[in-house]
Amino acid sequence: MFDNLKPNEIEDWICIFERGTEYEVEAAKNYLSNMDIPSQILSKRDSAFSLNIGDTALVYLYVPKEYEQQAREAMEELDLPAESDSDKEEE
Repeated sequence: MFDNLKPNEIEDWICIFERGTEYEVEAAKNYLSNMDIPSQILSKRDSAFSLNIGDTALVYLYVPKEYEQQAREAMEELDLPAESDSDKEEE
């Protein structure tokens, strides 16, 4: 049912980060903000059931296309926990 979910395509914005928990994406957004890189969060989290795992709970971080390279380099320096093995198996 939820096979091959991908971030939404938003004109002039690129998804650079996705996780199953909002706090990780918020941390990344704050990190980019401190580097003057604009970003926006798109959450597909099901608030009715407060799920934070699986395909119905993904949270995405987008940056304007012109900031993509700078944001990706910054994200490589950010020390966030890696995706769990169960997240990788779903992909």
